[in-house]
Amino acid sequence: MPTCRMLFGDISRCTALQAWRAGPGVYRWEVVRHRDILGRKQGSITVKGIILAGGLGSRLRPLTLVTNKHLLPVYDKPMIYYPIQCLLNAGISEILIVTGGEHAGDFLKLLKNGKDLGIRQLAYTYQEGEGGIADALKLAEDFADGGKVCVILGDNIIEGNIRKAAGEFFTQPTGAKILLKEVPDPQRFGVVRMSGGSVVEIIEKPQDPPSNLAVTGIYFYDNDVFDVCRSLQPSGRGELEITDVNNYYLQRGDLTYDVLEGWWTDAGTFESLYRATRYVAEGGANHAKLVNRELFSAVSA
Repeated sequence: MPTCRMLFGDISRCTALQAWRAGPGVYRWEVVRHRDILGRKQGSITVKGIILAGGLGSRLRPLTLVTNKHLLPVYDKPMIYYPIQCLLNAGISEILIVTGGEHAGDFLKLLKNGKDLGIRQLAYTYQEGEGGIADALKLAEDFADGGKVCVILGDNIIEGNIRKAAGEFFTQPTGAKILLKEVPDPQRFGVVRMSGGSVVEIIEKPQDPPSNLAVTGIYFYDNDVFDVCRSLQPSGRGELEITDVNNYYLQRGDLTYDVLEGWWTDAGTFESLYRATRYVAEGGANHAKLVNRELFSAVSA
């Protein structure tokens, strides 16, 4: 059973911290407003958001020796604000942050219960070790509560929005949806092979890419994804790969896709962090409408 205690300080009258054991050595914390606890509708199915913000951030050391990578600034905001706003723009206001490492508590200091950002429900869960994206996703099963999810890698930032894709997936009966983007260096990413307007294969970092369409770090899944993650075997890197999850849905026949408009980048290296900062400074991110299409044509992570 979940346990609940009041947070101290000025917010103690309107928030609570729920914590429960989600597995061996795994605890979940959920910061919620009491009115959300009391007013939560039973039996409603929504698309919930999951932001994967773990990892050691080794490519950004020494900066990540003092905080989590996803809390570093991208222009005038912490990096984590951008995937949060991406979800909110798509109408997704129930969000779980999966994090880990020694600086996990910094998220709670920054975001608290999320109300200042417009989040209706904000939950946190802790990943021990580094088992890959699919391993982190498994920790979100309780939060998903049988419904669909939108998963975003916490260092992915986009110029536009995912509202169209989210709306399409909401009405998609089963399966998954991936978001693609044309890139100049597809050999660095998971890349799709197309045939007749359909995705027929997803190849991880191919030497000879069959297209320039990379799979971005934004995914939509039905609730079967947690069974899929449990069925995976570690790759040669010792991790559970998200490409294997996407290929499962492709083979099952219910993987759809959309192509992102505007630029897309990550911010996981000094080069891409600088690039993301420059793009945001020059034109902003997470726009409801893209008004300056000449600024960037096809920019990748």
